Amino acid sequence: MTISLSDAGKRYNREWIFRHFNYQFDAGKTYAITGANGSGKSTLLQVINGSMYANEGKINYTIDGKQCPAETVYKAISICAPYLELIEEMTLQEFLLFHQKFSPFLPTVDAEKIIALLGLEKATHKQIRYFSSGMKQRVKLAQAIFSDTKVVLLDEPCTNFDTEGVDLYHQLIQDFCKKRMVIVSSNDHHEYTFCSDILRMSDWK
Repeated sequence: MTISLSDAGKRYNREWIFRHFNYQFDAGKTYAITGANGSGKSTLLQVINGSMYANEGKINYTIDGKQCPAETVYKAISICAPYLELIEEMTLQEFLLFHQKFSPFLPTVDAEKIIALLGLEKATHKQIRYFSSGMKQRVKLAQAIFSDTKVVLLDEPCTNFDTEGVDLYHQLIQDFCKKRMVIVSSNDHHEYTFCSDILRMSDWK
């Protein structure tokens, strides 16, 4: 999958968050979108995934050389972000099985294996509302990385993680994101050490 932004810009009221953004994200490559808090990293990520419109410019999606309609691109993209909520009344197992109905998992995993990889076996039948913040972040990360998508978007993926959680994050990226486009939005270098291309929001102010 290729995602191309041409002269894209986003504003709130009269303030431009970014403008004249020209860039092509290519299949199988890893990118980091960096910048200070409030610089527009998360906004750009939401424009890329189609959940937020750009005020100017164009965004095109192509899969295997064919243009993909914007209204169907969600099928090819998964995202982990602090502002996305989990269904906390569900148990972990229930949530993963529910999520799978809308976004199938990679063919090499199922709910049971995902729970084991996350190290959350003891919480399989616990309601998510009783999880710690770090446990919830593991679940958010899992629903993005284990979804069978061509593009994985990660917005501050190590939020609420301790050292063990950060190690898990990098292991999941290494094991399950090869040959997939990965875009990380972060101002913490340890979250995007594996990224080959670095984009700085200050370049589009």
